Amino acid sequence: MESLVGLVVCSLLLAVQGLYSPSDDVVELNASNFNHEVMQSDSLWLIEFYAPWCGHCQRLTPDWKKAATALNGVVKVGAVDADQHKSLAGQYGIRGFPTIKIFGANKNKPEEYQGGRTSQAIVEAALSAVRSLVKDRMAGKTGGSDHGRQSGGGGSGSGSGSKKDVMELTDDNFDQLVLASEEVWMVEFFAPWCGHCKNLEPEWAAAATDVREQTKGKVRLGAVDATVHQGLSSRYGIRGFPTIKIFRKGEEPEDYNGGRSRAEIVSRAVDLYSDNAPPPELLEILSEDTLKKTCEDYQLCIIAVLPHILDTGAAGRNGYLEVMMKMAEKYKKKMWGWLWTEAGAQMELESALGIGGFGYPAMAAINARKMKFALLKGSFSETGIHEFLRDLSMGRGSTATVGGGGLPKIHTVQPWDGKDGELPTEDDIDLSDVELDDFEKDEL
Repeated sequence: MESLVGLVVCSLLLAVQGLYSPSDDVVELNASNFNHEVMQSDSLWLIEFYAPWCGHCQRLTPDWKKAATALNGVVKVGAVDADQHKSLAGQYGIRGFPTIKIFGANKNKPEEYQGGRTSQAIVEAALSAVRSLVKDRMAGKTGGSDHGRQSGGGGSGSGSGSKKDVMELTDDNFDQLVLASEEVWMVEFFAPWCGHCKNLEPEWAAAATDVREQTKGKVRLGAVDATVHQGLSSRYGIRGFPTIKIFRKGEEPEDYNGGRSRAEIVSRAVDLYSDNAPPPELLEILSEDTLKKTCEDYQLCIIAVLPHILDTGAAGRNGYLEVMMKMAEKYKKKMWGWLWTEAGAQMELESALGIGGFGYPAMAAINARKMKFALLKGSFSETGIHEFLRDLSMGRGSTATVGGGGLPKIHTVQPWDGKDGELPTEDDIDLSDVELDDFEKDEL
C-alpha cells in the first residue's frame, strides 16, 4: 500500500514539475529564457515540446536525456513544457506532443525532426545537422547566428536584424500611421538611456518580424523615442520607460502589462489579431481548387459531409451549417480552414477519409502536410465537435493516413442554391392505346 501511495505521489509530482530536472543535461526552456538561450545562440539546438501528461513524451524522456548527455558540448538539447508555456508553443505552431524541432543556422525557421525516437536516432540526426551546418559555413553560405548585431542608434527598432519591422513613430506621423489605421498597433515608448529599454530592444525587434508574418500585417509594432517626441509622451501620460500601449481605431489606448519576451509579445499580438479577425469562411467543396487551396493554406482543414438535401431539407442543412459556423468562430484563433460537401457528391473524398461507415453528418480534420486525418466519433453538435477539436489541438485522439497518401480526386459540382431538394421528375406514360387483353393473354 505504501509503495502504491509513493507511486501515485511520484506520478503527481511528475505531472506538476514536468519531465526534466536541473540535474539532467536537458536544458529546460521557457518564454523568459528562450530568446537568450536559443535565438541569440550560435549553437545548434534540438528542442522537444512536450506535455507532462502525454504518454509518448514520458516514453521519450529517458532517450532524450541519454541523447542530451551524449551530445553535451556538441549540440544543445532542450525541452519546453508546452502545457505551462503555451505562448511559446503557439509561436512555433505546436499542435501535438512530443514535437521536436532543430534550430540551426536560421533560428527563425527551425526544421521539424521526423526521425526515430531512440537516443541513437536522435544523436545521429543531431550530428548530421552539425555536419550540414559546418559544410555551409565552409562554403560561405552562412556566418552563424546574427544575434546581438545591433546598429548604434538608441531606438527600440534597432536590434537583431529585424529593425525594419518596427515602425519609428514621431509627433508628425503618429496620428496618420496609428490612430487612422485599420490595423492594431502595439507601441513602445522608450528612452535611449533606459536600461530596461535596451534589454527590450532585441525582443521587440524580433517580435515585430514574427507578428508581421503571423498576423499578415494586421498587427503592427512601433516605437516612440519619448525624449524626442515629448508631445506624444505627454498626450498619453508616459511616466516610466519602457511603456507599451495598444491602439485600436476609435478606442482609447490600452496598457500592455504582459511579459517582455519575444514569445510573450507575439502571443499577445496574435490574440489581438484573432480577437479582431472575422471567423474563417465556411466553403462548399465545389472543385479541386477549393479543397487544395484550403487544406494547403491552413494547418488543418475541417471537412463536414452533410446528409443529402432530400434527407434534411434546407432547414436541416442550415442547422448543421450554423453549428459549423459557431465552431469556426470558437476556434478562429487556430486559423483552420472549414469546408463542407453533400453526401455522395465527393465519393473519392469520403472513401479516402473512411467516412461512409459512420453515417451522416460526418466530420474529419485533415493535416495536408502530413497527410493524416482524424474522424469525429461523437455527435455532430457544438459539444461533440468542441470535444473533437479540443482533443486535436492538444495532440490527443487517433489519426490515420489519408487513403491513397494524397488529396483525392474532387469533382466539380454546382453550389447549393439554398433551397429544399426536389425529387427527379418522372416521365408520364400514356397507357390509353394499350389493350389490357394483351396483358392478360401474356400472363396466361
